[in-house]
Amino acid sequence: MSEDSPLKVYYDAACPICRRERHRYERLVRHAGSVAWLDANTHEAVLNAHGVTVQEALLSLHVEDAEGSLHRGMDAYILLMHRVPRLRPLAVLIGLPVIKPVLTWWYDRWVRRRLARQGRL
Repeated sequence: MSEDSPLKVYYDAACPICRRERHRYERLVRHAGSVAWLDANTHEAVLNAHGVTVQEALLSLHVEDAEGSLHRGMDAYILLMHRVPRLRPLAVLIGLPVIKPVLTWWYDRWVRRRLARQGRL
């Protein structure tokens, strides 16, 4: 898959932190049109077609590649970060076998707490 092939990112647009991260990413990405940002809260049918509920999409970032494969969690972040030359070293780092499970554990806890505080879990 080429660096310019389109990605669809299903994220929680109701989350202020998630929106802020989206805008930060958009400032860094070289080819802004290569990523479509879709609110997981309003794309239930598309997510369901991939076997993912909206709740599951809110609990973890989901990225659909140009071939239609869905990547979730740290794998989704790694795919997205590879679009930004400055973030590629970080993408490699978070993909390391020792680091990836720890980050996954921390991220999953953080998201669950955030959603619980918002009354959305």
